Amino acid sequence: MSDHTEHAAIDLEWANLLSPQRRTVLRGGGLVAALAASGLAGTALAQEAKPARVKPAPGKSPWGEHTDTAPTPRPVSVRPGEETLPSKPRAYTDIESYHAHIYFDEDSYQKAALIRKWAAERFSVELGDWNLEPRGPHVTPSFYFGFTNDLLPVIVPWLQLNSLGLTILIHPNTDDPRADHLYYALWVNRSQPVNGYAMKKPGPGEPRVEQIYVNTHPTVKIETARA
Repeated sequence: MSDHTEHAAIDLEWANLLSPQRRTVLRGGGLVAALAASGLAGTALAQEAKPARVKPAPGKSPWGEHTDTAPTPRPVSVRPGEETLPSKPRAYTDIESYHAHIYFDEDSYQKAALIRKWAAERFSVELGDWNLEPRGPHVTPSFYFGFTNDLLPVIVPWLQLNSLGLTILIHPNTDDPRADHLYYALWVNRSQPVNGYAMKKPGPGEPRVEQIYVNTHPTVKIETARA
C-alpha cells in the first residue's frame, strides 16, 4: 500500500470514529477500544504523550484555572551564538568589518538622503541601495554602508554627531551574522526591533564573513575641529 493510500485509509477511519453515532462511545472512555478495533490504537497511544486541550465550557478560560500556580519553565537559550556560557572571551580580531544601517520612514527620508550623500562624499565605503520596505532582518526602510575596521574610530563618532535624529544600527561582521545583528550591535539614538533570529551562519562553500567592496569615491575632506 502506498503512503498516500495508507494516509487516506487512516483519515477515513478517523472520520468514522468521530461520526455522530460513535461520539457517545468516545465520551464514555471507549476511545482506545474503538481505536483498537480499527487498527489505530498504536497511532493514538503514540500521541498520548502530548495531552489534547479540553474544550472549555462557555465562559471559561481555555487555559484552565489557577494558572498563576503553574511552574516557571526554563526556555531554550535565545542568546545568539551561545548555548552555554563561554569559557573565554572572543578575540576582537574576529571582527573583519562593520555595517551601518540607517533607518527612516516617509517623514524622515530626506534626512536619510542627506546622511547618505555626506557619507559617500567623505568615506571610502560600500554603499548599498535604498531599501524602501523591510528587507532581511530590518523591519523598516533603510540603507546601509559597509566599512573597514580602520574607519571605526572615525565613523562611529561622525554618525553620532550627524545622525539627524535617525535610528542607526552599527554592527560588526563576524562568522555569526545572527549574533552580529542581535548581540554585538551598537545603536545611535533609540534602538528598534531587528528580526534576526532566523539568520544562519555561512554554509559550506560560502564566505566565512561578508566582504566589503568599496564603491564610493570621496571628494570632501572630513571636517575636524579648528584650532
